[in-house]
Amino acid sequence: MMQVDVTVLLASWLIAATLQMSTPLILAALGGMFSERSGVVNIGLEGMMLIGAFSAVAATYFTGNPWMGVLASVAAGGLLALAHGIICVKFKGNHIVSGTGVILFAAGFTTLMLEVVWGRKGYSEQVTRLPDISFDTGNQFLNAAFGQHSPITYIAFIMVIISWYVLYRTPFGLRVRAAGEDPSTLDASGASVEWTRTIAVVISGMLAGLGGAYLSIGFGSAFGKGMTNGRGFIALAALIFGNWTPLGVLLAGLFFGFLNGLQFAIQLVPGLEWLQNFTNFVQMVPYLLVIVALAGIRKSVPPKGIAIPYVKEEKVRCPTIE
Repeated sequence: MMQVDVTVLLASWLIAATLQMSTPLILAALGGMFSERSGVVNIGLEGMMLIGAFSAVAATYFTGNPWMGVLASVAAGGLLALAHGIICVKFKGNHIVSGTGVILFAAGFTTLMLEVVWGRKGYSEQVTRLPDISFDTGNQFLNAAFGQHSPITYIAFIMVIISWYVLYRTPFGLRVRAAGEDPSTLDASGASVEWTRTIAVVISGMLAGLGGAYLSIGFGSAFGKGMTNGRGFIALAALIFGNWTPLGVLLAGLFFGFLNGLQFAIQLVPGLEWLQNFTNFVQMVPYLLVIVALAGIRKSVPPKGIAIPYVKEEKVRCPTIE
């Protein structure tokens, strides 16, 4: 009986860990979906998450209110994404170079500001984290798996539904998809391709910033140098593996979150200590799956107009005959 209780407890812990690990991936990948469905590659998600994580802690530190930190993270991620959007959309810059610049800027800026604000190089001071949402389901398994999580975790799943509705049931979503598939048609309809793409990129940064806030004040209570630890790139992997759709992003994010949680679960199971030698392999699996997807075993089809600058065609006037 005791063995069954331990097994059930471990299974519930693994589910809870999957939800926790997948939250920032789902949010950042949803953001990347808006950007790339509009035609703008956003490999800068890592930097937007990082700036969001720092801003959340800094705002919470100065105001004492973690919800102000959440707002600051969304705003900071959106501002950094706006810079990326202007470079890529307005000035027709290279999307990969701009995204790399976003990552390098965020890494350097947050490292500098750690010393400016707290006089430290590695970690900030502890701040008040977002209080978990707790409820009693009356079942031990369900309580352990779903009964206590950060509000941002629940927001992430709500955002999947909202993103699906916006993308497929609103005029703005139609414009976003048209901007990525056939921008000339969107332009002919009278809508601005540049504005549509820029707004979509800003949305991507806001969602990525929220994912960063989860890391610093949702799951933790401080900011650490480089604390995103490649999650922005894993979010890109989830985006590609999820075929640029909200449901696909959700499933891919949960799967990659499960893999991250599994490496910790292995350490808790007696008799499986030998599997700890393969935790690095488990960490590589998301990237290996993306390589498989890109190789064509799983068809991942990006928008047709992605990374292609749109140049508005000038109307040619016919000369008048006097």
